[in-house]
Amino acid sequence: MVTPQMVKELREITGCGMMDCKKALSETNGDMEKAIEFLREKGLAAAAKKAGRIAAEGIVSDFTCDGVGVIIEVNSETDFVGKNADFQTFVKDLAEIVAKENPADVAALMTLAYKDSGMSVEEMLRDKILTIGENMTIRRFERYEGAVATYIHGGGRIGVMVQAENALDGDDYEAARDAAMQIAAINPTYLDKSTVPAEDIEKEKKILIEQIKNDPKSAGKPDAIIEKMVMGRISKFYTLNCLNQQEFVKDSDKTVEQYLASKGVKLVKFVRFEKGEGLEKKVDNFAEEVANMSK
Repeated sequence: MVTPQMVKELREITGCGMMDCKKALSETNGDMEKAIEFLREKGLAAAAKKAGRIAAEGIVSDFTCDGVGVIIEVNSETDFVGKNADFQTFVKDLAEIVAKENPADVAALMTLAYKDSGMSVEEMLRDKILTIGENMTIRRFERYEGAVATYIHGGGRIGVMVQAENALDGDDYEAARDAAMQIAAINPTYLDKSTVPAEDIEKEKKILIEQIKNDPKSAGKPDAIIEKMVMGRISKFYTLNCLNQQEFVKDSDKTVEQYLASKGVKLVKFVRFEKGEGLEKKVDNFAEEVANMSK
């Protein structure tokens, strides 16, 4: 009989997933050594070993079809793999699966069938890790329904998706895509000043008040004057951080909102992924590598 303790022990030895360990023990009648061999023969232990390595490169990709849009980030260890055609196809396929199946999260995506391969997404990911020889992780995705436009910058370094109130076609779509390009370049935090949370504004006001009070040029100014100065700077905060209030990069005489309105487009929301943002990056130490090779 395979016990939870046996599964736990095998996981600690091999680093493989719980279900893989349970299956290995079941197939080998609970023999730990044979279970380890079983996992090695299946290539699972090798994939698990790679899974501990830092993966902060890779690509952001997209997929749109029939009123559904997806952007997805899949990470690898090196930028070289991010340029691999097989890897890029894999990521594009994952985006298509998300579009069609609408999984709740990455864990749910892992359980879905990978096209007609007879394998789950998790199994195919493991197969890619073994084939390509690097750790890979499906980090995140976003799925929109309705009028959507996407933009991928720098060969997958940044991906943006926008959703509009109205249908996007022809000039409308190009205008929405222009907005997506602006988001990729300027990285606004909010869609519109009306969507900025009140607590964010209060936090910004407190910072600005302290900045003004600590400025020798503003020393001794009445609170009423400081309040007016703060409100002026809050307006600047909106133009820097809110997409609609930003200066449109292709026409500095217009805000993004004015440009979109001239094309009959009103955005509802957007999402921006930048490859590896917030992840620990791998730092190569050549001297240390040479030293380790000589041991």
